[in-house]
Amino acid sequence: METRFLLTIGSDIAEIPAVSDRLWEALQANGFSAEEILDTQLAVEEAITNVIIHGYKRTGKPITVSCCISRSRVEVRVADSAPRFDPLSVPEPELGGGIEERSIGGLGVYLIRKVMDDVSYSYENGRNILVLSKQRRA
Repeated sequence: METRFLLTIGSDIAEIPAVSDRLWEALQANGFSAEEILDTQLAVEEAITNVIIHGYKRTGKPITVSCCISRSRVEVRVADSAPRFDPLSVPEPELGGGIEERSIGGLGVYLIRKVMDDVSYSYENGRNILVLSKQRRA
């Protein structure tokens, strides 16, 4: 049995908790561990935040979050109509050296890549689509 849901939110940081809550409920009901749920929430929150801050750069624009959950896997698609941008083209940040030497920002995509099992990007019909997948550990 699969669980699916679709949410359309506005490009407003205040809308992110509703997405996180829905993910928690659905993943928990499908037997995902707290760590797997928190990783997925973190990745989705980062993806949505990047769309709001770097893509749209303002509130009021739609972001679609669709989710398909099976007993073994979750796949979340974050879609927007902001200017075309492949977040996977961002190079990994330099993590060496002291914190005072690092520039602010740039860790969101890095975190997404680290906590999810698979991340892909496509641009279809004027929409950026970021797909985040995580396997459920037995």
